[in-house]
Amino acid sequence: MPPQPVDAWLRAPTQPAIRYLALTQLDGLPEGDAEVRAAKEAIGRQGWAAEILAEQNPDHCTWGPGPSYYRPKYISTNWKLLVLADLGMTREHPAVLAACERWMSDTASKGGGVGANSVGTPHHCVAGNMARALIQMGYEDDPRVHRTLEWIVESADPKGGWSCFGRGRNLDSWEGLSALAAYPKRKRTAAMQRCADAGAEFFLERELHRQGGRYEPWYRFHYPVHYYYDLLVGLELLTSLGYSDDPRLRFALDHLREKRRSDGRWNLDAVHPDVDGGMARWFAAHPKERPIPFALERAGAPSKMITLRALVVLARAG
Repeated sequence: MPPQPVDAWLRAPTQPAIRYLALTQLDGLPEGDAEVRAAKEAIGRQGWAAEILAEQNPDHCTWGPGPSYYRPKYISTNWKLLVLADLGMTREHPAVLAACERWMSDTASKGGGVGANSVGTPHHCVAGNMARALIQMGYEDDPRVHRTLEWIVESADPKGGWSCFGRGRNLDSWEGLSALAAYPKRKRTAAMQRCADAGAEFFLERELHRQGGRYEPWYRFHYPVHYYYDLLVGLELLTSLGYSDDPRLRFALDHLREKRRSDGRWNLDAVHPDVDGGMARWFAAHPKERPIPFALERAGAPSKMITLRALVVLARAG
């Protein structure tokens, strides 16, 4: 049988999360629309989000086999909540509310934010990912989230951009910018906006991919992205911040268009950890440290999530 048209494929009721995101992000329907409401209400009952919720531990707050919110990667609480946020789940769902409150409590920083280690020191990728997800899930006015955004601004390089491990700013350190992008522009302080603008310029100066030699995983598309970078991650960020017309996006946009299948879809190219070079060698030498892959879809096959994200980017870019 011929494949289902892309529009109908994305809006099929079997995956209400993708249907909800397509209706709101592609069709531009408001949250109050009857179709949107019905799709959103179904997210926790059917499809990927419902499956993740069904895996929750008996405490109804955590995922994974141990007490750590972060390990084992990528099947514990931190990673599952990042995905639930992307799928449109919010703190209106009791299980999500309880999990978010435990998540923030377990990662509280000395300064009142979140995303910290056991001694209360925030880490860039953890704090950035958490702030973004919490904003998506309805915590944009929570003082803990606001303080985390302030820390993201304070920890940015004066020239724009961030570093996860003190090795100099780099394209892999995108999570802080993603949190600022998720925070409504009308609520950003002047310092937040300056930081977002400087961070965006850092990515644009490098055309989203120029950093040392060619790193092949950046040219493959992934979901979940966890803390990894690729060109689709960069395009989502920069177009969401309003840089859709910047000519320095041309390389990445051309790459996105070239990867489109003849049936109008995009494949999920790989599932993380998809690494090369030194990181691949490190995992080979330390196999017990290699994360446990988690995916919603099959690598090498058409992906609703990748297709949705790609179409949103192209819609913003006109």
